Amino acid sequence: MAIETGNQLKLFSGTAHPALAQEVADYLGIPLSAAFCGRFNNGEIQVMIDESVRGKDVFLIQPTGTPANDNLMELFIMADAMKRASARHITAVVPYYGYARQDRKTRGREPITAKLVADLMETAGVTRLVTIDLHAGQIQGFFDKPVDHLMAASILARHIRKQNLEDLIIVSPDLGGVTRARDLADRVGAPIAIIEKRRPRPGVAEVMNLIGSVEGKNCIIVDDIVDTAGSLVEGAKALARFGAKSVRAACTHPVLTAPATERLAASNIEELIITNTIPVPAEKRLPKITELSVAPLLGEAIMRIFHNISVSKLFDK
Repeated sequence: MAIETGNQLKLFSGTAHPALAQEVADYLGIPLSAAFCGRFNNGEIQVMIDESVRGKDVFLIQPTGTPANDNLMELFIMADAMKRASARHITAVVPYYGYARQDRKTRGREPITAKLVADLMETAGVTRLVTIDLHAGQIQGFFDKPVDHLMAASILARHIRKQNLEDLIIVSPDLGGVTRARDLADRVGAPIAIIEKRRPRPGVAEVMNLIGSVEGKNCIIVDDIVDTAGSLVEGAKALARFGAKSVRAACTHPVLTAPATERLAASNIEELIITNTIPVPAEKRLPKITELSVAPLLGEAIMRIFHNISVSKLFDK
């Protein structure tokens, strides 16, 4: 959809996900603004904003997935350049918020890196954040600036409804994900079940029990992140043991670090539904992966922010 911006809205992309930025630009009917982001010979990041942003509302699309540190530094430097060029507002559009899983101290002398990232964004000049499915919702409170926390549930639900699955049940992979599972379940008109598990050591999960019945049901496990896929695959196995007819999964952020693809390929998960909040390399695109675009959601949010229209309407079913 084309929007009337009066040349006051500028949409920029870092190097983290230019394909998504172009999709958002196409949705809005505006071109991506000109900027160069490269490297000096010593590896330091070089940024040049190639058009005036004085007095403009700038939106910078830059998810902070792998390599997280490079993508974050690029975001900080681009925001600093725009601040020094007198941009009126600088909105960081960060579909995937890196370091979100480091949101609290679980033992002594640990950092809260998600808060540090928020502080660095604001220091760099970011005046607003747009993000999708934060791992921990309280990260919104780490910012002193407005945060628009969008949900991918509407996108996932639309795809699931099209499949017309009978005896559908939405499964939370742990007790902490119940709210997310309930939201999706309400959107598709299905009940929920909950996998109860424990973590004997970091990165290892053991299924202890299942709350609810999945016997004869088509199950969809819903989570915000699929990383190594260990917990996801073990959960799918457990659902099969409890009598599930089929198992699918819906995860917003496809981090997919090794050995995720090998585990998923060998698992009983029939379909993994993801979104394009972060790019997925060609070698990780398994036949069972279905990718949905968040560009319309981000584009609509950008349009509403620019025109001072309520963003909360995007949370409707």
